[in-house]
Amino acid sequence: MTKQTTRRDKYTNNAVVLFLAFELGASEWKLGFSTGLGQKARRRAVVARDLDKLQKEIAAAKRRFGVAEETRVVSCYEAGRDGFWLHRYLSQSGIENVVVDSSSIEVNRRARRAKSDKLDVQKLLIMLIRYHAGEARVWNVVHVPTAEEEDGRVLHRELKTLKKDLGRATSRLKALLATQGIRWRSPLPLTEAALEGMRLWDGTALPAALKSRLKREGEHVRFLKGQIQTLERERRQALRAVRAGDVEKIRQLATLRAIGRQGSWILVREFFGWRKFQNRRQVGALAGLTPTPYQSGDSHREQGISKAGNRHVRGVAIELAWAWLRYQPHSRLTRWYQQRFASGGPRARKVGIVAVARRLLIDLWRFLETGVLPEGAELKASV
Repeated sequence: MTKQTTRRDKYTNNAVVLFLAFELGASEWKLGFSTGLGQKARRRAVVARDLDKLQKEIAAAKRRFGVAEETRVVSCYEAGRDGFWLHRYLSQSGIENVVVDSSSIEVNRRARRAKSDKLDVQKLLIMLIRYHAGEARVWNVVHVPTAEEEDGRVLHRELKTLKKDLGRATSRLKALLATQGIRWRSPLPLTEAALEGMRLWDGTALPAALKSRLKREGEHVRFLKGQIQTLERERRQALRAVRAGDVEKIRQLATLRAIGRQGSWILVREFFGWRKFQNRRQVGALAGLTPTPYQSGDSHREQGISKAGNRHVRGVAIELAWAWLRYQPHSRLTRWYQQRFASGGPRARKVGIVAVARRLLIDLWRFLETGVLPEGAELKASV
């Protein structure tokens, strides 16, 4: 009798839980409530970001299902445009929330499948109940950064966006001038005096409308360059002034040859500064650099890397891998690449550099955690 009671207490949880799933839209939120599998979900819609109405709907759901006001509430929503502010609000309100990677949610494999907000919130609700029951692999839960950690990623992401905008604006200027048979070298400033001195193929001046547009585009290029210089100056000041936290890790990575200020900043702020890895597999998986084999019967093929992780880190890791081969020629990782991939064709070298990027991230993680240099690697003479 005692054994049966112990087994029931250990493996059965009879505490009532109110489950809440969100389908977040720009103007409206769909809510789904339930207290367990097999029960018809209660579906409601509220105006997006109306938190007072949300609290009223939660209270109404508790009354509808006949549970106490202090009943535990567990919720979920997909990671997306709304970010993590809602998660922080729910956590502050005493609601246990998880943010879910939308690409990890299982879907019907038919060529055509029904898709609506109503079905989406019902699917999320069912999977939330399964997850709460112990089925941890039903989806992938996003690790939510703190507000300070999230704010630390703003600078380098804005810098990346500005550099892309600068490239587009510069290309537009070159294209506009090329249509008139004029070649412009981008490092030279496109001032009003320079525009006045430009001549078409027949020696005439630029048309008035084209000249006005080129002037505006030139001002836009100068504005973008100024913004980029401002952000780079802020980053340099932060590296000089701050003497604690993840900035020390940025300085530590920058002591290695082949790794500069930009790469070390992104790796730490996006990856090593706030994520706690348990093993090398977690490092590779979070960067999206893990293989995805396909095996079915006698069919065996490799589909390439998963690309399921942080795209900012993955891009920087590939660039650093090429730099590592050049500036760390005596490291064990470089020798491994030279022996296995360097003599192959372009495809083999492309596959090899991805493998180098994954191994390099693991070596850098160990370097930050233990201080042990990657085998054969060299430090800079001065940083």
